[in-house]
Amino acid sequence: MSDIRLSDAERQDALDVLEEHVRSGRLDIDEFGTRSAKVTAAKRVSELVPLFDDLPSPRPSALLNGAAAPQVPVMSGGGGLSLFLTRSAVPIAIALAVVVLILSRGRLLIISIALPLVVAMLAGARRRR
Repeated sequence: MSDIRLSDAERQDALDVLEEHVRSGRLDIDEFGTRSAKVTAAKRVSELVPLFDDLPSPRPSALLNGAAAPQVPVMSGGGGLSLFLTRSAVPIAIALAVVVLILSRGRLLIISIALPLVVAMLAGARRRR
C-alpha cells in the first residue's frame, strides 16, 4: 500500500466506518472521539493504519489493498431522445401536473403532486443504472 494523500471522501469513509464500530459496540464514545479527531487530521493513508489495526471488518476503503474509493457512476453516451428525457423529466412532469390540475378543476390535486415525484424518481433510477 502506497502512502498517498487522503481525499475528503476517504476521510469521510473512515469516519463512517468508525461510526459503524461504535454502533456495533466495539468502540465507546470517548474512543470514537479520539479516533475521529485523528482521522479528520490525517493527511496520508499511513496515518489511518494504527487507528484501525485493532478493529475487524469493515475497513475504510483507503486501507483496502488494491481497492479504490467508491466512484460516482457516469452515464454512458446514450441516444439523443434518452438524454433529452433525462434532462427534462422534471419540467415535463410539472407541465403535465399543471395541465391535469387545470382539467380536473382542482379535484385531482394529489395527482399534480404525485406525478412529478414519480417521474423524478424514475428519472433518478435511470441515472443510477
